[in-house]
Amino acid sequence: MVKNSFISVISQEEENRGSIEFQVFRFTNKIRRLTSHLELHRKDYLSQRGLRKILGKRQRLLSYLSKKNRIRYKELISQLDIRESKTR
Repeated sequence: MVKNSFISVISQEEENRGSIEFQVFRFTNKIRRLTSHLELHRKDYLSQRGLRKILGKRQRLLSYLSKKNRIRYKELISQLDIRESKTR
């Protein structure tokens, strides 16, 4: 239930579309939609490529956020139910 309230809060913030949290939220929605599409259409290689590109963009944003503000990063990961990235 926490996830739904977070989604509604992010969706209502019209002027804050450039924030990292909103961008990660949008990429996460696209990733989930593409993943469900690829479960039906396994050989759709263009969608697989698009999914990989979006995953990379989201990963770069999350690594930036983890370097800049670790607390916001932890909150975002827990609310969107994303696994924490591996540290190098």
